[in-house]
Amino acid sequence: MPRPQIKDEKTYQALRREGAGKEKAARIANSPTSSSRKGGKRGKYEDQSKSDVYEEAKKVGVKGRSSMSKDELIKALRNR
Repeated sequence: MPRPQIKDEKTYQALRREGAGKEKAARIANSPTSSSRKGGKRGKYEDQSKSDVYEEAKKVGVKGRSSMSKDELIKALRNR
């Protein structure tokens, strides 16, 4: 039975099987473009400034981000 907070249960379950966290899987499954799964709009994190990477980490709620280096922020974003 689908959960009311998950709009695309099939996508959510596939992401969870691939190892994505619950929050990340829900965020992707509930996004308007989840069915097409387009990506790459922003480019690689390595090509962005530390402040841009920091703002992305802030947006998704990475804890301890204020004391992280750019490389640590990137790793935290990718493991989220």
